[in-house]
Amino acid sequence: MTTITTTRPTTSDTRRQSHVVADAVTMLRRNLLHIVRYPGLTVFVIGAPVVFLLLFVYVFGGTLGAGLPGVDLAGGRAAYVAYVMPGILAMTIAGTAGGAATTVAMDMTEGITARFRTMAISRAAVLAGHVLGNTIQALIGVVVVLGVGLLVGFRPSAGPTDWLAALGMIVLIAFAISWLAVAMGMQAKSVENASNLPTPLLLLPFLGSGFVPTDSMPGWMQWFADYQPFTPFIETIRGLLLGTPLDWNPALAIGWCVVIAVAGYAWSMAIYERKSVR
Repeated sequence: MTTITTTRPTTSDTRRQSHVVADAVTMLRRNLLHIVRYPGLTVFVIGAPVVFLLLFVYVFGGTLGAGLPGVDLAGGRAAYVAYVMPGILAMTIAGTAGGAATTVAMDMTEGITARFRTMAISRAAVLAGHVLGNTIQALIGVVVVLGVGLLVGFRPSAGPTDWLAALGMIVLIAFAISWLAVAMGMQAKSVENASNLPTPLLLLPFLGSGFVPTDSMPGWMQWFADYQPFTPFIETIRGLLLGTPLDWNPALAIGWCVVIAVAGYAWSMAIYERKSVR
């Protein structure tokens, strides 16, 4: 007779898990206070996408919008507001990476992270606090930029379910980008270097479907635009908010988020562990 045994979590395992969660909450609180005390980073994260939104809508919107399929010259600007808004939201999320990397690099260069390594604090929780704080900052930025978009004529057709799905997608993208940003901040040799490392992320919405359809690009660039992560990010948000075809974009977007988050986590933890044994 075969006896089937099950393994139950021990009391020590439960305490360890609760300890990690408590440490992560403490680190999150610390990073939220840092955001409040240093509002300049948040202002830049929100201000830059707003400037780009106003620039592209009011300066280039009439011409670029008229080039969209099925849009005449007279309705170009209104059509372009709808088209460009998902790309601006993606840019807002990408823009938070610079702030996160800078904050992490400041902790590294000022010895704060080294002090945490000598304390009875979960190593994953130290990094998770940065990630969760940056994710919240990204959501605040998205809400503000979306509000400006509504003021300049953005009119999404999404229902409640679509809005919830779009919110979930935005949170997932912000969470993944935050892990990558934390790893970049830990890898950087200085605070100045940390602020520059995430810059390519800001370019990806431009080199995707954020501002113009990818089929208007040269062949070699179109291939890159179609397969880089920000294009499915943008097309998923666009489809949920405006009802455009989703196709395989949600699956690709989720897949890219998993890859980016896992890579960022592994990279940052490897650096943390390496510097802990020095």
